[in-house]
Amino acid sequence: MEKRIDIHPGDTAAFRNLTNYCVGTGRLDLALHREYQEQLAAVQEKCHFRYIRGHGLFSDQMGIYQEWGPPFAEKQQWYCFTYLDRVMDAYLENGLEPFLELGFMPEKLASSEQTLFYWKAHTVPPKDMAEWQRLVKETLKHLAQRYGWERVETWPCEIWNEPNLPGFWEKADKPKYLELYRATVQAVKEILPGMRVGGPAICGGEGSQQWIADFLAFCRDESLPVDFVTRHAYMGQQPEHKGRYLYHTMSAPDVLISEMQKSREVIDAFPEYRGIPLYITEFNTSYNPFCPIHDTNLNAATCCALLSRLGDVADGYSYWTFGDVFEEQGIPTRPFHGGFGMMANGLIPKPTLWAFSFFANLQGECVHRDEHAVIVKRGDGGYEAVLWNLCQNEKEAVDLTLSFPIAGDAAALVERVDEDACNPLACWHRMGEPADLTQEQLSFLRASGQPACETRTAENGKVSLTLAPNAVARLRVLPVEKTADPGYDYSWYCQE
Repeated sequence: MEKRIDIHPGDTAAFRNLTNYCVGTGRLDLALHREYQEQLAAVQEKCHFRYIRGHGLFSDQMGIYQEWGPPFAEKQQWYCFTYLDRVMDAYLENGLEPFLELGFMPEKLASSEQTLFYWKAHTVPPKDMAEWQRLVKETLKHLAQRYGWERVETWPCEIWNEPNLPGFWEKADKPKYLELYRATVQAVKEILPGMRVGGPAICGGEGSQQWIADFLAFCRDESLPVDFVTRHAYMGQQPEHKGRYLYHTMSAPDVLISEMQKSREVIDAFPEYRGIPLYITEFNTSYNPFCPIHDTNLNAATCCALLSRLGDVADGYSYWTFGDVFEEQGIPTRPFHGGFGMMANGLIPKPTLWAFSFFANLQGECVHRDEHAVIVKRGDGGYEAVLWNLCQNEKEAVDLTLSFPIAGDAAALVERVDEDACNPLACWHRMGEPADLTQEQLSFLRASGQPACETRTAENGKVSLTLAPNAVARLRVLPVEKTADPGYDYSWYCQE
């Protein structure tokens, strides 16, 4: 397939880039692991995310809610913020602010024995709503006292996670979730009146739009604050299990964007809430942490197609997740296992990392956007583009010719991520898929996860390049000012 893109002076195109608004993580206590912190720092260096959102703030692994009782003493409740402080300190040191998710239920406050995941998240209402409110208030008060009232008040606060799914909220009981929202938002606003609070954090599926409508109707009728609406977005369709791994067909990016647009329309149908932010607090291709698509170049190209358009329908979006230190279905035993992350365990970059890095660093006035490219004009007079060739079914390369209105000499800088140039998964496969890597293997896989870097002369502002199937590329076309050292003759040894 051949394609030509001509950029002219004065060209403009609509593009809202919110790539680095937020990123997801697993349960918060995983931040106590060294590998987690190393992955987070590596991803943050490339992508500069503003917020981070994860599960389990009130789960027993974080140890906040403590309860003593007979036979040792009279029953009493108290709070331990030791791990919370360590986790929040680490996030802030990495330039991240928390997007708080209030959940799950401490075991001693749980109203039933239902749990989820191997680490037993209690996904049920509290047996004592007043005690739950007290837990929320004391936690927010502690955070405000430690990090500053004005600062903490700027942290978005989401109430629970996916209550429309029975695993995440017992029986997917909507009335009980709405009562939880009422009690929780009142507790939050009592301590931090300016903190932005929202929900219902639903995941896609039958009835998901109705959940949003019923949530907003309840908040309107009960005069409850709702500062934003949250939902999740995944593309997996018909599942097929092989061992512990999940495979499924993927919906097209158009389908996901359309679903998010319908949520926007549901919100705007309420005059009271028209225009309030819609945050997609989780999105990815598959919803399963053992789905091999996450390790592939296909995943990276799919993310590019989404990142080019999600800003049309949402005010923030958060990829689930930044790294593979993640344990919903058990501890990963191999460096590649289909984990959600942009980075595999062992600090091996996956192709998806570069899709996010390229978009996160794409700054300037947008001059072109289509199904293969987003191009911006930079402040220094050059141009920068993220290019991709998503091939969900038939694989076909795209031969691109781009022309830019740059007078004089220009250089094209290309960073290429495709199945030949940046594919650590394929390298690992050819190594025999070792579960335990030697230092030599690990070093090689880390290097194999880097983009191929190329330069070429952009004569008359024209650049040609080929995008292999599921390739992602960063292109910078920059004016050249020659500053050669007199007497240095590169051509004496090499000829271009």
